[in-house]
Amino acid sequence: MNKVCKNAFEALKGVQDGMTLLFGGFGLCGIPENSIMALRELGVKNLTCVSNNAGVDDFGLGLLLHTRQIKKMISSYVGENQTFEKQFLSGELEVDLTPQGTLAEKLRAGGAGIPAFYTPTGVGTKVAEGKEIKVFDGREYVLERAIKGDFAFVKAWRGDKFGNLIFRKAARNFNPMVATAGKITVAEVEELVEVGTLDPDQIHTPGIYIQRIFKGTNYQNRIENLTLTEG
Repeated sequence: MNKVCKNAFEALKGVQDGMTLLFGGFGLCGIPENSIMALRELGVKNLTCVSNNAGVDDFGLGLLLHTRQIKKMISSYVGENQTFEKQFLSGELEVDLTPQGTLAEKLRAGGAGIPAFYTPTGVGTKVAEGKEIKVFDGREYVLERAIKGDFAFVKAWRGDKFGNLIFRKAARNFNPMVATAGKITVAEVEELVEVGTLDPDQIHTPGIYIQRIFKGTNYQNRIENLTLTEG
C-alpha cells in the first residue's frame, strides 16, 4: 500500500461538503498548515471542525472561518480569534465548547472504539445540560460521547513512508489522539524518510493509523499570543 502523496491536494482527495474533520496541534503549534491551506483552496463548506483551538484570524483554522467554510466548531480554546467571536455572536457559527481534557479523551475514545465514557468534568455546568449523570462512589459523573471524523489531519516532525510518526515537543498534544480517530488520517511531515530509518522506540503514532502522508513545505513558527516583559 503506497501511502505517500505528492502534496496536500492529492492527500485530501475525497473530502466533501458537510464532513466532520479533525485537526491536531496545540494552539498554533503542530497544526497541519498545508492541509488547512489546501482545504481553503478546495472550497469545501458546511464543515464540522474538531480542534483544540480555532486558530487566529489569519492563520490556522481562522483561514477557514474567514472564508465561512466552517459550520460548527468543537474546541476547548478559542480566545485569540476575532472572526470566530463575530460569527459565534451573530449566530452564524455553531460552537460546542468542550473542556480540554474531555476533548482529548473524546478523540482517544473514538480511536479506541469506545463509544462513550463518564467524567466528573463539567458536572453542574452548562457542559452537562441534557446529558446523562450517574453517581460512582458518591461522586457525580457526566456521560460524554466519543468523537470520530471522516478525515483527520495531523502534522509531525518526522515520518516514514509507512506513516510511522514522531512529533516534536508541544506538537505531541492532540496530534496522536486525532491520528487514531479519523476514518482517513492524513499526516503531513517536515521530514519524510524511508521505512526503517526511525527508531521504533521513538515512534509516537504507528503507521497503521495513517492512510496518507506527504512532505509539507513553508511551515511558519507563529506565536498565538506574544507577551513580553519590559527590559
